[in-house]
This record gives sequence, structure tokens and C-alpha cells, in this order.
Amino acid sequence: MDEEACRAFQDAAELAGKKWNAAILLALARGAVRFSEIRGLVDGVSDRLLTARLRELEQEGLVDREVIPTSPVQVRYALTRGGQELIRILHPLVQWSQRRSTERGRR
Repeated sequence: MDEEACRAFQDAAELAGKKWNAAILLALARGAVRFSEIRGLVDGVSDRLLTARLRELEQEGLVDREVIPTSPVQVRYALTRGGQELIRILHPLVQWSQRRSTERGRR
């Protein structure tokens, strides 16, 4: 792997590994679309931090934010194609983590 590829991988790993980001993406993959639904699936995240992470993921092109002009205004979030692709990549890591956790629990 050349230096440019290493840097690109490091950037992607830092984005996915940043606290709460993977959990937020997984919540969206599980069907959460509203802020409160995401917060309900991401245990421990504050409203302020969830807002910041959703904005960051939107800026990175992983999450779409749709404002629905109703009364009251509704906001819905969804994974973009890039976000869906990242979830497909993260899925084997999640499975590996679960196996590892189970194996470590046996020790």
C-alpha cells in the first residue's frame, strides 16, 4: 500500500472510529430516521454531540438530512450511498467484534 493510500485509509478509519459515528451510522442502518430515534439507539450520546456528529457525517457525504416543512417542522436523516457502503464494510467488523467479545468472555 502506498503512502497516499495509507493516508486515505487513516482518514477513513478516523472518521468511522470517531466516538459515536459508527453507532450513529448503525442506528440509521437499523431504520432510525428522526433525531429522537437515533438518540434512543445510541446510548449515552448527548443531544449536543449527536447534533454535531450528524452534521459532520452529513458534511462527509455519509448522511442526508431532509427538512419537512410541517408544523412542527420535521427533520429526517438517512444514509447516503456512501453511508450504506460504509455500513457494508463495517458489518464484518461488527461480527468480528461480537465473536471476539464472546470468546474473551469465556476466559
